[in-house]
Amino acid sequence: MAETAGQLLLVDENDQIIGHGEKLMVHQRGLLHRAFSIVVFNDAGEMLLQQRALCKYHCGGLWTNTCCSHPLSGETVDDAVHARLQLEMGFDCPLTHHHTLTYRAAFAETGLVEHEIDHVYTGRFDGIAQANPDEVMAHRWVGMGELRRDIRQNPSAFTPWLRLILELL
Repeated sequence: MAETAGQLLLVDENDQIIGHGEKLMVHQRGLLHRAFSIVVFNDAGEMLLQQRALCKYHCGGLWTNTCCSHPLSGETVDDAVHARLQLEMGFDCPLTHHHTLTYRAAFAETGLVEHEIDHVYTGRFDGIAQANPDEVMAHRWVGMGELRRDIRQNPSAFTPWLRLILELL
């Protein structure tokens, strides 16, 4: 297993692991892989959004859900969501699996493709996020009505997976 540590989990349409792949190569080829997205709300019902750091290999500078990433080889999704939430946003909270979706999004500016089975988790947190500047350039709490209006008015400012996640929340 050591040779696959740190690699993404390639999956079939039923989310069964069929192999492993280096992150950039997986996105260059548009291979189906396992991912997760975390959506955190506060007691006022607002969602915590992050603006992806400009150095991200795709979608840098776009607004998205609280945290999104990939479980790595040897890591369960349940363990990965807590580790990455802490890494990206500087806090952890109880999380519940909400739904799973499969999507494919190509990014013309980079030639990369996200083709994911995305496990979406939700949680509640009322503290102060301490975002990691290597991952996140800004963050804010936003009401759902305002977020949906913002996305309708300026869809290119948001990641494609956020728009899909919102349809199922």
